[in-house]
Amino acid sequence: MSKKVLAILSEFGYWGVELVGPLEKLEQAGYTVEFMTPKGKKAQALPPSFDTTYVDPPLGMCVTTPEAAEKVQAFEATNRLEQRRNMSEEIPERPYFSSPDFLRKFEQYFSDVKEAQNKLTEEYAALLLVGGSGPIIDIVNNQRVHDIILGFYKKNMPIGAICYGVAPLVFARDFNERRSIIRGKHVTGHCIEYDYHDGTGFLNTDLNMGPPPYVLEYILSDAVGPDGQYHGNFGKGTSVIVDYPFITARSLQCSFEFGEQFVNVLDHGLKRYGW
Repeated sequence: MSKKVLAILSEFGYWGVELVGPLEKLEQAGYTVEFMTPKGKKAQALPPSFDTTYVDPPLGMCVTTPEAAEKVQAFEATNRLEQRRNMSEEIPERPYFSSPDFLRKFEQYFSDVKEAQNKLTEEYAALLLVGGSGPIIDIVNNQRVHDIILGFYKKNMPIGAICYGVAPLVFARDFNERRSIIRGKHVTGHCIEYDYHDGTGFLNTDLNMGPPPYVLEYILSDAVGPDGQYHGNFGKGTSVIVDYPFITARSLQCSFEFGEQFVNVLDHGLKRYGW
């Protein structure tokens, strides 16, 4: 099995420890983590994620520990993210139905997607979707991200997602079946009690959309259906759920535990955890 993991990051800001936490655990276990962004631009950590004075409004406390801040700043000071893959160059875009010669283009799209999926799943052992507010803009409803997720899913390979990085799992669906891939599954993700009322901010834009554009808890609850379950675990320090092939984590506090269970899935065949 490959000892490489592909991490997908937003170009509009990721939450530092939600990358650094699982990265640390994966690398300690001997895995190499490589990075991909939607258009090949360098990903950057959101400033509050390494600011030990920033008070998170919903929780009324600073959520960035000195240890986490130090690790995030140390990672950002390296050149690791200078080396990254450009998703838009590797994964084809689905054509509009109004395109001239649509049927031929649609057939070619499916052929090219399958080839791209095979290349990634042959090179990497697992997929990691990193959270933060940035994914709301360029990851969650990104067809190319969905196709990458589906490539790993169809081969029953581990898919890890944390915080707002869990949201793409709702929308990654076979284009013909259009059925949620997490239907019947147990998952966690950013719960409503953690949602901002205002100030959902990003890097590389002056957009402040106020609250998030959706309640992640609600869309996850709907997507898993009556035979699955969303676990918010509000009031508990962490919430990490494994229901293979998915490893999901609620928020930044879970980052290191998330990484530990990711490794347990890869190295020890863990199929269920946290429920």
